[in-house]
Amino acid sequence: MKIGADFLPRLGSALVLAPLVIAAAAWGGRPFVLLCFLASLMLLWEWAKMARLPRLPVLIALGGGGIAVSLFAAVAGPSVLALALPIGALASALVMRGTMALRLWALAGVLYAGVMGFSLTLLRLDPGYGLVAIIWLLAVVWTTDIAAYFCGRLIGGPKLWRRISPNKTWSGSIGGVVFAVAAGMLTVWLAGIDSALLAAPAALAASVCSQAGDLFESAMKRRFGVKDSGHLIPGHGGLMDRLDGLVAAAVLACCIGLLRHPMAPAAGLLVW
Repeated sequence: MKIGADFLPRLGSALVLAPLVIAAAAWGGRPFVLLCFLASLMLLWEWAKMARLPRLPVLIALGGGGIAVSLFAAVAGPSVLALALPIGALASALVMRGTMALRLWALAGVLYAGVMGFSLTLLRLDPGYGLVAIIWLLAVVWTTDIAAYFCGRLIGGPKLWRRISPNKTWSGSIGGVVFAVAAGMLTVWLAGIDSALLAAPAALAASVCSQAGDLFESAMKRRFGVKDSGHLIPGHGGLMDRLDGLVAAAVLACCIGLLRHPMAPAAGLLVW
């Protein structure tokens, strides 16, 4: 099996980022919320630069303000202030100069960046299982990425979607899902929750969603003719290149949790 030249930079970046995220999540809700806000702002910045949106300071101010207020609403408790996110997205679109397409890209960018921070915040602030839910989500997403990389290179075979991402294979995708489900079950079991097997379908869905998020970003980069969303992280490009799968998986995980237990989404996600 031939390891790509980008493997060591990717590994080094992961070894730095993983402890940072886990430490913030373990430290407490508010430090983690602050990290989510900063990550959301960076995602919005990279989205806007990739889509070549004009009036970038105005977009960051309106969109970032909407994200900040929505995260405050999540911390303070159920509130109509959570509507600040879609309102900020709409305001960003309205003030954007240019075509309707640019306005839609601005609106989508604020929502894309904001829903990640909002979903992760809601999960982490669950007093019973918040930390476990974040670790579970990271384990599923990161295992999907790592296992898909190695399974794809080791097994090879038909391409998953050659036009969008020519290096991804069906073997890598399936391998990523299988190992991600195992990682999710192991996390639940180590946390002392008696529903490791019953929670396995949630891990499967999150893994598939994570890969869909990765493919979405690949399609967006092809649409705008860029190789990476930025140059922040060695081996990964921008933050969006690293968090594309987490965005999609976090939203799905939060939706599952809220549907099953609106007042404790992390418990709704993990306890079956």
